[in-house]
Amino acid sequence: MRILDPHIHMTSRTTDDYEALYAAGVRAVVEPAFWLGQPRTSVGSFVDYFDALIGWERFRAAQFGIRHHATIGLNPKEANDPRCREVLEVIPRYLTKEGVVAVGELGYDAMTPEEDQVFAAQLAMALDADLPALVHTPHRDKLAGTRRTLDVVREAGLTPDRVLVDHLNETTVGLVRDAGAWAGFSIYPDTKMDEVRMVAILREYGLDRMIVNSAADWGRSDPLKTWRTGVTMLEAGFTEDEVDQVLWRNPVEFFGANLILDPVPGFVAGQAPAPAEFAGSSVLRGVRA
Repeated sequence: MRILDPHIHMTSRTTDDYEALYAAGVRAVVEPAFWLGQPRTSVGSFVDYFDALIGWERFRAAQFGIRHHATIGLNPKEANDPRCREVLEVIPRYLTKEGVVAVGELGYDAMTPEEDQVFAAQLAMALDADLPALVHTPHRDKLAGTRRTLDVVREAGLTPDRVLVDHLNETTVGLVRDAGAWAGFSIYPDTKMDEVRMVAILREYGLDRMIVNSAADWGRSDPLKTWRTGVTMLEAGFTEDEVDQVLWRNPVEFFGANLILDPVPGFVAGQAPAPAEFAGSSVLRGVRA
């Protein structure tokens, strides 16, 4: 089973998670920029964070044989903070960096006027940069938030095939499918979606434009949920080729040419070479010379 997890927050995970992901067949990930967990105090905190996503985290992932990519954007939760909105002037310069595959995650949290403005501004950035958009739907009033999301996407002029609407469930998947956008599902231990419900949705709606992710972060989550979904699909009678479509070919098609998917050069488990700028990193402790 080969897997590209298209939405996982590896900055909040341990190196043990990278080892477990590689053992489960994960060979590439996409890490969306998201909120800090506490209020940011300056744009500089975003700059440091974005730099880490496209530098340090790519290096750390490579130590475990995994290609790391990022999406860059101002998330909807922080779009309501005036101190955070200043980062909109910084984001465009990151959209041309190697390993950046989309704008995101953007969209709605509380569906405020400020979120409307920031969402529209970043969709315009995606259009200008010729990048797809990864969109977060709100945890509360998800149906109304998804409808509003699709309206704003249409107004922005992005074609639906360039938009992945994430964190969907049974009440919202039909809207996104009818709109022609990609449908994303976060598989969680307790909330959002689980493997069994996901398999039922795949049976009802088919496999085209369906994307499964773990969205694993610092909360209670499981970075192996993509793999567990693949196992559940096989147990339910889906073929290995159908699993490959959902867990690999679909995200590869959505993110497209900006992905780097060839194996990490010279990778041997626990023995990836370190570039000079990270040669003294603590992540290399215990690695044989």
